[in-house]
Amino acid sequence: MVNEDIDVVILCGGMGTRLREETEYRPKPMVEIGGRPILWHIMKIYGHHGYRRFILCLGYRGEIIKQYFLNYQTLNCDFTIKLGAEEQPVLHQCGPRDDWTITLVDTGETTLTGARIKRIEHFVRSDTFMLTYGDGVADVDIKRLIEFHRSHGRIGTVTGVRPYSRFGELVVQDGQVRQFSEKPQVAEGVVNGGFFVFGRKFFDYLSADESCVLEHQPLESLARDGQLMVYFHEGFWQCMDTYRDFLALNEMWKKNPAWKVWNP
Repeated sequence: MVNEDIDVVILCGGMGTRLREETEYRPKPMVEIGGRPILWHIMKIYGHHGYRRFILCLGYRGEIIKQYFLNYQTLNCDFTIKLGAEEQPVLHQCGPRDDWTITLVDTGETTLTGARIKRIEHFVRSDTFMLTYGDGVADVDIKRLIEFHRSHGRIGTVTGVRPYSRFGELVVQDGQVRQFSEKPQVAEGVVNGGFFVFGRKFFDYLSADESCVLEHQPLESLARDGQLMVYFHEGFWQCMDTYRDFLALNEMWKKNPAWKVWNP
């Protein structure tokens, strides 16, 4: 089912300083998992649920993302091209095509998250829009997330997740290790997992000043006003914050990645 009435905004402008091994020459959303940018994986998650209208907030090395989508068809297909002619390349062996509509907006290289969203306000056509970060994947049921948002009638919904610990967890009794879990999911404490849903009124909480940080004044004010609800996601969620995360996600992709909800 196609749900083209809701725009999906993705923050793609950060410098990814904690992943410098991969982001020295490209923006973090273009760092690859299994040979495809993590941005592509995120868009495939939304596309699987029928949301195919995207707005990308570009910043650091945004031209690389622009070039990727300008050349998307030829990058993903065999093709024949006649040099010196004006005709488009003839594509071969493309397989299923992604019927996405993508608006790429330069929101400033040093602009912070809240201001990036404010600066794309005039591109958002829907009364409700979704927002997420360009470095996190999950098996969130987007349809249920939207249904939950509409059920409570508040301005915003944030997906709350329990991340996996970076350290092994020990269950100890009388000095003896009773249980060892290499990468346990945190039992207590819910964190912001992205995958937001907002009504247009949220733009009133934002400023176009480049110092506006989404996670500070805008979301703090929304919460104080009683206008922010949490959708608890108990399934898989993982951000790509460090080189270790990058390696882990690529290892997962080789097996049966939980976030790959689309086919093929």
